[in-house]
Amino acid sequence: MTAFKKAINIFRKKATRLVTSGLLDKQSVNFSSSSEVKRVLITRPNHRLGNQLLITPLVKEVHDQFPEAKIDLFLKGDLGGLIFENYDYVNKIISLPKKHFKELGRYLLAWTKLKQKKYDLVINAEASSSSGRLSTKVSRAKHKFFGFERHHNLITCQDGAHISKYPIYSLRYFLKQSLTAEVLPSLEIKLSSEEICSGRKLLKQYANLNKPTICLYTFATDKKCLEKVWWSNFYEALDKLFPNYNIIELLPVENISALDYKIPSFYSKNIREMASFISQTSLVITGDCGIMHLAAATQTPTVGLFNVTNKDMYGPYNTGCLNIDVNLKNELEICLSIKTHI
Repeated sequence: MTAFKKAINIFRKKATRLVTSGLLDKQSVNFSSSSEVKRVLITRPNHRLGNQLLITPLVKEVHDQFPEAKIDLFLKGDLGGLIFENYDYVNKIISLPKKHFKELGRYLLAWTKLKQKKYDLVINAEASSSSGRLSTKVSRAKHKFFGFERHHNLITCQDGAHISKYPIYSLRYFLKQSLTAEVLPSLEIKLSSEEICSGRKLLKQYANLNKPTICLYTFATDKKCLEKVWWSNFYEALDKLFPNYNIIELLPVENISALDYKIPSFYSKNIREMASFISQTSLVITGDCGIMHLAAATQTPTVGLFNVTNKDMYGPYNTGCLNIDVNLKNELEICLSIKTHI
């Protein structure tokens, strides 16, 4: 990105935040019946895989709250259709292009589409998102929930800090409901029976299906990416502690390996194919990244390794998941923690 584009982006974000800064006052609404809500829009215009997967519990919550409603999504990038492929109650996905300047026409068209339909309720999935607040403001709706930023300190549930759970608690607060009355929906990418069968066939090419399989994903962005030496030491410890397991590496789109391809490695650019493959493994161990959330979304036990980000806020969210701060334990200690956990 050029310096000019960076400057424009910074200006755009500041301008958007200024325009929407007054929209975050405490809000609430009380529907006499769930049938009042027939059309809902959830907005999360962020292109990252993890951020879009993390709203799947909110989408499920809205469906549970308003079972007769059709849900539209306002997203960014081209992953939405893949992530919500088997969500029958998701009606329409409006997507901003990932790069505004390269696809300005599509960018403007998406905002135009946003204005064309009227909703009973619009929900901003992330209160701190300026583009989320702006899209909520621009949309046509009888009721709008802009979200509660965390400094309001309205959500005091023990797990309320989690980025996927906080919007659900906030919505319940907005709807004047008990925050702990119902179990929170899980993170989920809904795989078809055909996809699950395909995942098993793929795994068979790399592993002995008579043994459980540990899947390693050794890539993450920027400072979240652990060094090759760390992964090499970790693998050696893991291999010794889990002699009766297959250990396979799942490769990123860049097709690189922190283990220098010394163990069987699976590569795919298709996130649903990756999810199908992961779903047939017994455990996924990964750094903080979108694939971590993809693994959790398949209901596979997932270990998230954190070195810079807050594990309580961004950790894998589902039954059987474990978050570990790698700054507090060495590679062997982490492996022992995993062995105890599973």
